[in-house]
Amino acid sequence: MKRLLAMILAVAMVLSCFSACGDTATNDSSTTNAADSNDDATATDDTATENPTEPVDPYADYEIWVENEDGTVSIDFEEYTALSAAIYSDVLGEYYDYYQAASEAESVSEKYALYAIAEAKLLEECVFVSTTYDGGGQAMSRVMARSGDYALWGSDSDRMHNYVVTNEIISVADRTYVKELWEELRGTGTYLETAKAYLAEQGYTFDDEYVNSYTGDAETFDILATSQATDSEKVIQCIDGLVEYDSEGVLQPALAESWEVSDDGLTWTFHIREGVTWVDSQGRYVADVTADDWVAAMQHMLDAAGGLEYLVDGEVGLSITDAYEYLTGEITDFSEVGVTAVDDYTLVYTLDEPCSYFETMLGYSIFLPMSRSYYTSQGGKFGDEYDPSAADYYYGTTFENIAYCGPFIITQYTNENTIKWEYNESYWNPDNMQIHSITWLYNDGSDVTKQYNDFISGLFDSVSISTSIAAIAEADGYSTDNYIYRADLGTISYLAFYNIYRTAFANFNDSTTLVSSLSEEEATRTNVAMLNVHFRRAITYAVDRISYNAQFYGDEIAAVRVSNSYVPGDFVVLDEEVTVDINGTATTFPAGTYYGEILQAQLDADGVAIKSWDPETNSSAGYDGYYNVDNAVAELEIAIEELAAEGVVIDEDNPIHIEFVTTGAVETYVNGANAWKQSVESALGGKVIIDIVAADATSDWYYACYYFSYGYEANFNINTLSGWGPDYGDPSTYLGTFLDSYSGYMVKSIGIY
Repeated sequence: MKRLLAMILAVAMVLSCFSACGDTATNDSSTTNAADSNDDATATDDTATENPTEPVDPYADYEIWVENEDGTVSIDFEEYTALSAAIYSDVLGEYYDYYQAASEAESVSEKYALYAIAEAKLLEECVFVSTTYDGGGQAMSRVMARSGDYALWGSDSDRMHNYVVTNEIISVADRTYVKELWEELRGTGTYLETAKAYLAEQGYTFDDEYVNSYTGDAETFDILATSQATDSEKVIQCIDGLVEYDSEGVLQPALAESWEVSDDGLTWTFHIREGVTWVDSQGRYVADVTADDWVAAMQHMLDAAGGLEYLVDGEVGLSITDAYEYLTGEITDFSEVGVTAVDDYTLVYTLDEPCSYFETMLGYSIFLPMSRSYYTSQGGKFGDEYDPSAADYYYGTTFENIAYCGPFIITQYTNENTIKWEYNESYWNPDNMQIHSITWLYNDGSDVTKQYNDFISGLFDSVSISTSIAAIAEADGYSTDNYIYRADLGTISYLAFYNIYRTAFANFNDSTTLVSSLSEEEATRTNVAMLNVHFRRAITYAVDRISYNAQFYGDEIAAVRVSNSYVPGDFVVLDEEVTVDINGTATTFPAGTYYGEILQAQLDADGVAIKSWDPETNSSAGYDGYYNVDNAVAELEIAIEELAAEGVVIDEDNPIHIEFVTTGAVETYVNGANAWKQSVESALGGKVIIDIVAADATSDWYYACYYFSYGYEANFNINTLSGWGPDYGDPSTYLGTFLDSYSGYMVKSIGIY
């Protein structure tokens, strides 16, 4: 496919592990440090007996690596795609079938119900386990509650121009009061000013700048060519879209003054605001914003295939006419794609079928404009001529190589140091800004008290409060009752991914970093075990996620943030009564039924011991619905019996070794990995060993577990680094990330596609 082939740039990778690591057995109580992972030691654990049988890899016939003439090894993508398709069909085939049925539903409510059933099938396979939702933690802040753009999906929630920042720490009582105001005034357009007036009456004064820390640098400033939040969160401050969610969660006109949709739901016409201009990083005029900027942007987004193009090609999300055909190379004339500038200020999107949530997608980065003239001035080309590796291609390579039409311009960017945004003097909507500058300072997390101390000194405007920091704050006079508040739970689901067929045993960007200590036989045994659903359930049920979360958020809120589904159970509700088939029984769910209720009904019908929905709290969070030692042992016993037939004997003398990759630079992550290790090894009686691989540099951890583009580059057995936040207001925004054929963004994190 074009989306895949366009990304292949002479990929070469040396699999040094199996030739350099020998048959070393990993010590079952060790934490491997990256600095020691290249040792040529050949010592073995004398307490372990030789595995009496040879493990049988069911996919051994797929030869995905090709040796080049220079001795390096590269991927055979055709063979790798076939391998991925075979594994996907065996593991996630049932989920896929239910997902497709949901996509073809006749009503929105029926679609929601069928998506819930599909998610049940996905959760039952345990290719991942949710660890936590964002938010829900303790914090102190000088930022007024709900003053930023309020959206449960998309990119608008990252925008900061409406942050109301005070010079004083906002008390719990005052924060509670303004949140009650928000509930009362939501939808009236009066919340921001009313809440500001209240704070002023309480003696607060207001600042013009927001200062905070950050932990990950941007890899590109081309927001249309990336799917990573570490990139988009920086650039979203700088470019406005057609519409924008305001602080009350209401969709407002932005660069589109108005829009309408045809009766059949297939034609969406947007009327672009006149008089808006593009400027460069120096604030100098570049061009007027016109409808063609969205045409150029969509073509560039599809050309770049940065990971989100699937949202418009009909496989997931909506289907823009001929977007899929353009992606696959079936057509090369972009004028045939359903994005058209009728004139300078009239933009039309044409869809293949109605999309009930199209408007909710417009707040996402893929619908941002791009100045065509500026892009070409930076060496940018379109279609078959697009080549970001060209010597004269500069677009998005730095903050100085993009054009701006939003409230801020990036004026300073030093990696792992400082990012600074300043007010765009040419901004079209200056009255819709509460602050005029933003500064982020890098924090690698190695000093757990730094953020708090900098917050107290007035440098930072927000800080998360762990249990240990809360004790310090109390001693400093900032009591929990008066200053430390509980943040709202968010909709980002953070996951622990299981690499079900690992093929990388060193980092793809540098084959000398994070080299695995597994021998070839151990790696094969682990892969065969990870392909077994009962084995995956065993390690999932064995993890005490409350204990794991406590290492990051403290005992008091560890359970609050535990999530038990991928799609939050209260994300959507049925608008009408729906009857669906659950294991041969016609089951009716009335209007008002939460998505999570239907998900749980399917889990219960399948007899899988996962509690994903709590009807008492109407929530999928706040408890551990997986952890159960008896269930873990029962699943492991089934797995042991089944795996024995595949040549994998599992007992105390022949445990399965699983490498849990994390960063050694941050103590809390090491503590979290150890909590995971202790929980699993204790529950499963030492028959599964978690080997903690701690990267010396956090960046090495990112390359092992986050920055990779394909499953064959995923250098871990278990990884808890990333998660997924919704792009639009429909369950498919989550579930579509586990579709096949390179269209599902998260599938690479389980080692395929």
